[in-house]
Amino acid sequence: MEERNRVTVKIGGQEYTIAGTAARDHIITVADYVDSKMQELSAALVNRSKTDIAVLSAVNAADEYFTLLRDTDSLRDRNAQLEKDTAHYIQLWEEAKKSFIQYKEESQAVVSLKDELQREVMEKEQTINELRRRIMTMEEEMDAMQRKHTNLMQRMEAQEEAKSSSAGELKALEEKCREMENNYFDLQMENIRLKGEVERYKKIVE
Repeated sequence: MEERNRVTVKIGGQEYTIAGTAARDHIITVADYVDSKMQELSAALVNRSKTDIAVLSAVNAADEYFTLLRDTDSLRDRNAQLEKDTAHYIQLWEEAKKSFIQYKEESQAVVSLKDELQREVMEKEQTINELRRRIMTMEEEMDAMQRKHTNLMQRMEAQEEAKSSSAGELKALEEKCREMENNYFDLQMENIRLKGEVERYKKIVE
C-alpha cells in the first residue's frame, strides 16, 4: 500500500489538512496555486462570500484544466503527425540512398563496359594494322610475281626452243598467282569485317 502524506496548508486564510499519495511538495504547490487564485478573485470581487469565491476558483481551475487538456491533446496529435511525417521522410531518405547506390553501381558497370569496348577497339585496330602489313607484303610479292611472269613471257618469245619447259614454269607461276590472289581477297574481306566491328564498338563507346 502506498504511503499517504498529510500536509497542512493555508487556503483563503484558513488552514486545511490534505492527505494524499502525491509528494509533499506537490500538495503544497497545488494548495498555493488555489490560494493565489482565491486571493485574485477576492480582490476583484470584494462583496462575494468565501463560498462564492471558492466555487468561482474551482470553475476557473476546471476551465484552465480542460483548456490545458485540450491543448495537450492537440499537441499530442501534432506530435503523432510529426512522427508520421518523420517516418515518411526517413523512408524517402532510405529509398534515395538505395537509388544512389544503384546509380553508382550502374555507372561503374557502364565505365567497365566502356573500358572493355575500348580495349576491344584497340585490339581490332592492331589486328587491322597487322592485316594491312600482310596485304602490303602480298602486294609486293604479287608485283614480284608479275614481274617474273613478264620476264618469262619475254624469255619465251626469245627462246622458242625452250617452249615446253617455260610453259610448265609459267603454268606453275600462274597457279601461284591465283593462290596469292585468293589469299589477298580473303585478307581484304577480313579487313573490311574488322573495320565494321571497330566502327560499331566506337559508336557504343561514344
